[in-house]
Amino acid sequence: MADLAYISHGAGPCLLLLHAFPLDSRLWRAQLGALGATHRVIAPDLRGFGRSRGLGPPISIGQMADDVATLLDTLGIPQARVAGLSMGGYVALALLAKHPTKVERLILCDTRASSDTPEAKQGRARQLALLHGSGVAGLFDQLLPRLVGPLTGNAIREEIRQIALDQPVTSVSGAIVALRDRDDHAETLQACRIPVLGLVGTQDTLTPPEEIRAMMALTPLGVLEEIPHAGHLSCIENPDAFNRAVLRWLAEP
Repeated sequence: MADLAYISHGAGPCLLLLHAFPLDSRLWRAQLGALGATHRVIAPDLRGFGRSRGLGPPISIGQMADDVATLLDTLGIPQARVAGLSMGGYVALALLAKHPTKVERLILCDTRASSDTPEAKQGRARQLALLHGSGVAGLFDQLLPRLVGPLTGNAIREEIRQIALDQPVTSVSGAIVALRDRDDHAETLQACRIPVLGLVGTQDTLTPPEEIRAMMALTPLGVLEEIPHAGHLSCIENPDAFNRAVLRWLAEP
């Protein structure tokens, strides 16, 4: 099987960055330099997205986690500090569950450990219908108001829209099904004995701060930090605050 495409920047301990839906590694463009000052930052395009579209659409979140584990093996990296935002957070939790020795520390950004509720599954069905009726543009324009906070400017909104429009319909469709059918990882966090940082935009309405706070309470070494003036895509909406929070936490023993 071909390996995931990825961006690499910096040197030091590996920090793996897993992107949100329906985007690719370009989501992390504001993290590469800042976090690459102290880490080797690896930002893959998950299966079906970006330059990894040649692998075909994703089948499951677990498969995407296996892809990440294979990438680490290919790069000769036995263990990484892993950060995932939204869908990337689901992949990070699946990586922890399936390949626990590969995760040294975990950063869960604007994501959740629980599986989809029946109501959320109905929402996925509506997303699939919209995608196949109006394409990625129609779906993304419907998603955008919940992906960013009200203070996020038009330049950022257009940047992420253009990234989304680059993604194949088949990959976006496969990812929606994978998101719908993903496992619940509450027990994974409860059993976790590595440090876990929860990051959340204060204006995130998809995974609001109170939900991230409850998720961090599941794990004994979990801590929460809120990113001001940011919604669901906090890493690109307020990158300076996001990067400071990550670097501060990674510097802790």
